[in-house]
Amino acid sequence: QVQLVESGGGLVQAGGSLRLSCTASGSIVSTNAMGWYRQAPGRERELVAVISSGGRTNVADSVKGRSTISRDNAKNTLYLQMNSLKPEDTAMYYCAACRTSLYCSAYVFGQGTQVTVSS
Repeated sequence: QVQLVESGGGLVQAGGSLRLSCTASGSIVSTNAMGWYRQAPGRERELVAVISSGGRTNVADSVKGRSTISRDNAKNTLYLQMNSLKPEDTAMYYCAACRTSLYCSAYVFGQGTQVTVSS
């Protein structure tokens, strides 16, 4: 059973930065496409970014130019660097193991880490 544990969320002012981390059990981060989703209150969960097993990345238009997905295979850790944060980025952020590298199609989620951006 794959386990994903997120960390790094918190309260930040608009314009600030956060780096989210997701530590996985086993070597799934290096061998599998991985992604970040977010869900704001009253809204559906949305895909934020995906990284393929080969390292290709894709980010949503809503965060493009402000966020970067990356991973450290040696640490089995996935990251999401978020800069120039906006109040609309406020959401619970989830790490996911993906079936595909294009639209992720997650089959495992972590428990989430809360990001709150104040104006």
